[in-house]
Amino acid sequence: MQLLGIIKLDAFKRQHADSRGALNAWQTDVERAHWAGPQDVKNRYPSASLLDDNRVIFNIRGNTYRLVVKVRYQNEIVLIEWVGTHAEYDRQSF
Repeated sequence: MQLLGIIKLDAFKRQHADSRGALNAWQTDVERAHWAGPQDVKNRYPSASLLDDNRVIFNIRGNTYRLVVKVRYQNEIVLIEWVGTHAEYDRQSF
């Protein structure tokens, strides 16, 4: 998958050093993936939440952090929309 919005991940990792390992692993995994549809995401990440409009919420580092992406399966593109702490996520609406 082609990953767009990496700048958001990099900025977040600078602010939250303890997220680096988990986010780096997620990034590598996604860049190597070929998701044909939402079920492919759930097969790899059973705790991921699937939302309308092909959005996916990933729990990062034991659910300490949340990552929201939009997936375009046909084009193999994953757009990072938002990354933050679980507490910050609770104040968001997606």
